Amino acid sequence: MNDDQLLRYSRQIMLPEFDYAGQQALLDARVLVIGVGGLGSPVAMYLAAAGVGHLVLVDDDVVDFSNLQRQIVHTEQTVDQLKVDSAATSIARLNSDIKVTCLPQRLAGKALEDQVKAADVVVDCSDNLTTRSALNQVCWRIKTPLVSGAAIRFEGQLSVFDSRHADSPCYACLHHQTGSLDATCAANGVISPVVGIIGAMQALETVKLLAQVGEPAIGKLMLFDGLAAQWRSFGLPKLPGCQVCGAIE
Repeated sequence: MNDDQLLRYSRQIMLPEFDYAGQQALLDARVLVIGVGGLGSPVAMYLAAAGVGHLVLVDDDVVDFSNLQRQIVHTEQTVDQLKVDSAATSIARLNSDIKVTCLPQRLAGKALEDQVKAADVVVDCSDNLTTRSALNQVCWRIKTPLVSGAAIRFEGQLSVFDSRHADSPCYACLHHQTGSLDATCAANGVISPVVGIIGAMQALETVKLLAQVGEPAIGKLMLFDGLAAQWRSFGLPKLPGCQVCGAIE
């Protein structure tokens, strides 16, 4: 870590739980972010600001004017650009030391497996069940921690799935037991700050996993109610007979 980095990250390094080793862990890390929309925007910006050394951004969409209400990594000047390119521009302005790999595609098959294998943590910021389910299966099999978030209307949810822990559930357990928040913002709407709240929490859980500090939200379902200004946390057990996490010892 050079002098500029020591100064930039000094407020994190002074935390006794985090210290120099925690910051170095972030600088050495590679994080895969699936989706650079409402959730992926704060995730990418906070991870870049915190000093995660390599961000891999995956999104095949382009910036639409209607995205700007909540997708804060994008600007009026980047409308019609690929979201990954728009986000990379914002990240470079925020922290030019961060390496950003842009993948303007939907990952599947071997391409998805290769990216998950290369990542230290995967952050699911997608907005559809098909992507979430496929990502969950690959992360669980490869044993890469998965930080999952969702937001809609005034509501949000957060969980961490990590097959390195024998008692961790997976996203399939969550979906089958609660239904989760799989409706889209396009069809149901979302208030802007809610995606920021959930995305910031996803970034925090990612930092905790990378730096090995605190207790990640493994085996928990955290629900946010923006109208009531209330967080609720529930235990999320493994689903007996789950076809994903029940099939791997």
